[in-house]
Amino acid sequence: MDTSTYGDEESPMSDLMVDFIMSLDGYGAAEGWPGFWGMEGPEYLAWIGDDEAEEHDALMGATTYRLMSGFAAEMPDDPGMAALTALHKVVFSSTLEEPLAWANSELVSGDAVTAVRQMKAQGTRLLRTIGSVSLCRALLEAGLVDRFRVVVFPVITGATGQERIFDAYPDVALELVGSRLFDGRLQLLEYVPTVLDGPPGDGSA
Repeated sequence: MDTSTYGDEESPMSDLMVDFIMSLDGYGAAEGWPGFWGMEGPEYLAWIGDDEAEEHDALMGATTYRLMSGFAAEMPDDPGMAALTALHKVVFSSTLEEPLAWANSELVSGDAVTAVRQMKAQGTRLLRTIGSVSLCRALLEAGLVDRFRVVVFPVITGATGQERIFDAYPDVALELVGSRLFDGRLQLLEYVPTVLDGPPGDGSA
């Protein structure tokens, strides 16, 4: 059953969206598990293709760049990887050096928050993150994130989970603005985030 309300309202092209896939307990990956925890289905894969085709700039840190560029090099004919290769990608890193091997990748070695703030002010394209937990946390803390989107996979990986997404995050209120069910098991949730100064009941938020 598709309970979609997602996509009813288009975000302005200068908006910044943080994008994660995660287990129910908030991990971005798990040791020994296949990609997508082995739970990707035809509806979800078709949506990924359509979603990546939307014109946008992809933002990522060095760790995600190394991982994803490696996948792209190993699987150049994979439709998903080919779509990522075709995207304009902005990589924030003080350790990588030009020229970046992955096509259409631009290196920014300065402060990511400052750079993204300028991109949002001057740009005309949607900005979206790929992975990059610490980068996303910094952008959220700086008040630059317009949408926060997750796809929740129905698995708990307490023993094998890696890359806990929300550790060291501030408190954040989330207004649900879109949802969709893929293949009867994967839940997409899209929120407008508001970073809080403290719990709502203590008068400081």
